[in-house]
Amino acid sequence: MYLNQKLYVAHSSNGPIYLTGNMCNRHGLIAGATGTGKTVSLQVLAETFSQAGVPCFMADMKGDLSGISQTGKMSSFIEKRCQEFGIQDPEFQPCPVRFYDVYGEQGYPMRTTITAMGPQLLARMMDLNETQAGVLNIVFKIADDKELLLIDLKDLRLMLDFVAKNASMFTTTYGNVSSASIGAIQRAILAIESEGGDKFFGEPAFDVNDLLDVENGKGVMSVLAADKLMLNPKLYSTYLLWLMTELYATLPEIGDPELPKLIFFFDEAHMLFDGTSKALVDKLEQVIRLIRSKGVGIYFITQSPTDIPDNILAQLSNRVQHALRAFTPKEQKEVRAAAETFRTNPTFSTEEAIMNLETGEALVSFLDEKGAPSVVERARILFPLSQIGAITEGQRIDIQNAVPARIKGYAQFTDRESAYEVLVAANEEAEAIKIKEQEAKEAEKAEKLAQKEAEKAEKEAAKAQKEAEKIQKAEEKEAAKKAKEAEQKSSKWKRTIFGTMIGAVVSSVARSIGTKVGKAVTGSVSKGEKKSTGGDILGKAAKSATTTVTRKITEEALKSIFKK
Repeated sequence: MYLNQKLYVAHSSNGPIYLTGNMCNRHGLIAGATGTGKTVSLQVLAETFSQAGVPCFMADMKGDLSGISQTGKMSSFIEKRCQEFGIQDPEFQPCPVRFYDVYGEQGYPMRTTITAMGPQLLARMMDLNETQAGVLNIVFKIADDKELLLIDLKDLRLMLDFVAKNASMFTTTYGNVSSASIGAIQRAILAIESEGGDKFFGEPAFDVNDLLDVENGKGVMSVLAADKLMLNPKLYSTYLLWLMTELYATLPEIGDPELPKLIFFFDEAHMLFDGTSKALVDKLEQVIRLIRSKGVGIYFITQSPTDIPDNILAQLSNRVQHALRAFTPKEQKEVRAAAETFRTNPTFSTEEAIMNLETGEALVSFLDEKGAPSVVERARILFPLSQIGAITEGQRIDIQNAVPARIKGYAQFTDRESAYEVLVAANEEAEAIKIKEQEAKEAEKAEKLAQKEAEKAEKEAAKAQKEAEKIQKAEEKEAAKKAKEAEQKSSKWKRTIFGTMIGAVVSSVARSIGTKVGKAVTGSVSKGEKKSTGGDILGKAAKSATTTVTRKITEEALKSIFKK
């Protein structure tokens, strides 16, 4: 309930307890064991801020906070509280609400880009060691220098691949990039994707200014469905840490306003500090210290104040401490530590009171108008004027349908040109050049091979021709030899026949002539007469001469015949 910059949220034996409007951006803490009333206290504070015109952001762990969107109603519990607080006819009323869900299932998506998340928060989300985180920083620096947008995980994955393949080119300028670190980051990306974390990244990116809306004078409640997100504490806490740092980076300085521009409730705050590096805790401490000048109040919700580092706990000035249990020495130590964070009230023991608080009861200490913490009071937190508990699916859909068009625009995923598209195009161009070079090499190789084959064929043809000529010569030689032999045989035969024929003819003619000559010389003799010696001699001479002459005549005649 809001009155003159005083926000009524609790009631003690001394009367109403108020949050001071211009001190609400000095941050706060709601602590207490499970089941002691932390969620109801968060809802009471949130709707009180809303009624004052202050928008709030909160993560809904179990769906219970969705009831803040509906009108509350009287119950025996509320009726009893009204009597205790002296409240008559409470005005039950809902708050304007917008539902968000990084997975886009129970509300509109709240995406961011890889670049906006930054290497430090991504390293935390991926649970990288110091060396791997250093390599991730190098990858971001290279992307920035080359003006490559890192929007979603596929951009980051391809950028890592690009840096790994060209590591030697970047070593001198940016430092050593080991393939082992690149591999570890790639595996971490796969782990995030398997848990649905890839839906965190993309466009349109969420504009934190949409958390500052006011409708009909009431601050809008931005409720993030976190039941599924809580299954991975690193994703949950890193995402809310990004949202907080984005608010710090985006909003302008306004000093200390009469009322905050936004109250940011960080439930299960212990998850934010589990496994977080000192460097990141120091950065968070700086953000919390400075963000109040931008009109933002951060309220952590956790079980024990000891869950929060001392340098950050010291900045949480508005405290609501529900009961803590102390059955072990460690728990007793936590109770003492919690008690020591309050300004002592001499009328009771703070340490004992913490262990004996009833459900819905708390130790409360807020800053006064001068910024000093008030003395701790044992008080009962007011009841919510909105519905306690979850809403129906139909009610959720009706609320989502009623949001402004720009909020509905978050449901439409877009994928503009970024590092992925640029690197894919570059890879395709390089591959095309590589293919052309390969084709040119293949063509050159084929040409050389063809030339070699042609030369080989030419040599073989020349060799074959030479062999053919050799064979032909051999055949010609053989044919000539055979022809010569045949001619020789023919000549011999001719000579043999010729000689025989000549001899026969000459002998016959000679004998005839010799006989006739002999008779002519000696005269005719009768049959049986003995030839004379002189006739025989003349006959033989005539026969011899006749033989010589006849042989020549016969040779000429036969030669003429054989020629024909």
